[in-house]
Amino acid sequence: MTLSRRGLLAVGGAMGALATTAAGPGAAVAAGREHGAGGAAVRTGFERLAADGYRLLAGQKVGVVTNPTGITADVRHIVDVMHPDDRVNLTAVFGPEHGFRGTAQAGGSEGRYDDPATGLPVYDTYLKSGQALADVFTASGVDTVVFDIQDAGARFYTYIWTLYDCMEAAALAGKRFVVLDRPNPVTGRAALGPVLDPAFATFVGRREISQAHGMTVAELALLFNAEFLAGRPVELDVVKMSGWRRKDFFDTTGLPWVPPSPNMPTPETAVVYSGTCLFEGTNLSEGRGTTRPFELLGAEGIDHRWAAAANGLELPGVAFREAYFAPTFSKFQGKTVGGVQVHVQDRDAFDPVRTGIALLVTAKRTWSGFAWRADNWIDKLTGNTRVRTMIDAGADTDEVVGAWAADLAAFRRVRREHLLYR
Repeated sequence: MTLSRRGLLAVGGAMGALATTAAGPGAAVAAGREHGAGGAAVRTGFERLAADGYRLLAGQKVGVVTNPTGITADVRHIVDVMHPDDRVNLTAVFGPEHGFRGTAQAGGSEGRYDDPATGLPVYDTYLKSGQALADVFTASGVDTVVFDIQDAGARFYTYIWTLYDCMEAAALAGKRFVVLDRPNPVTGRAALGPVLDPAFATFVGRREISQAHGMTVAELALLFNAEFLAGRPVELDVVKMSGWRRKDFFDTTGLPWVPPSPNMPTPETAVVYSGTCLFEGTNLSEGRGTTRPFELLGAEGIDHRWAAAANGLELPGVAFREAYFAPTFSKFQGKTVGGVQVHVQDRDAFDPVRTGIALLVTAKRTWSGFAWRADNWIDKLTGNTRVRTMIDAGADTDEVVGAWAADLAAFRRVRREHLLYR
């Protein structure tokens, strides 16, 4: 597949200092590293937009889709920065899951209200899509919708589908769309895991991308517009970062980390999340209600045998410790359970999706109480039935991972056409 003309225009940015086509991604990276000496190595899309005087938004009524991660390098929220600035006409905010200010837990939102700090109207986008979300954009009166949210790098992390839904709705409403880029916290080196079968499309996976996509939100926006919204693409601009390289983990960027959701407390959580979140589809705790969500996994009745079996696989870059914990909420609230803690020892060698599959395989083999969630949620998370049915049939880790090789290779070819950084 080829990059659409609209996508090519988006890569270039709209004007001035934000243009990237002339110098190319490598030159932009080099300039960003030099600029960030002694401070943040990476300048986000918002930092570059603001430094350019918001020229990309001149003459527009602007609404921002964001949450607590939409911050500057000095930890001010972009809405609080933009609101008093006469160079930009910010008139609305759109809140995703967990809300604009982040007051809601998983599966919740803040609803429609006026922001006490700025007086701006805040509209709820959570679980809205298509014409219903387009109607929200129309009612807000904005001309341009800006997206600025930190992603976690996994297909089932819902903010990328908020991005997709908002792009589709903006096209329906005749609104322009601008994506301000932020780092993929677990690098952009590779796409990993099964590719979604469209028959299993939900809010934890709308379209056919891999479980760990290895892309930034701006790159995903270009892919969505060219590949999935090609019949009715949105008028799209993206503002690249400077200084970010595909091999960079979040802690090398110099940027402050704000938990993008209550159970993503650290960048280390994101490193394991694209694999261990699969335990949401089982009767085991995925560590919600602990200080190490997605690193602690367990259930009543599990003992040392699970950690021993997982360590026996000698997976690269990771070791497993027998662990006992008592979640304060979610599964097994207030009960002491046994399981494992995932210790990533070499994150460059670590494969989170393969590790997640290996843990499912060994949990089922070492604990007689293992069960999938009754609603087969695992199929929504993996995007297919194969992972569940193969594990039930006794397949080992290599067999399960091998089953998605062809689909993943095809997605990787499409993905390459939309990458902005080296």
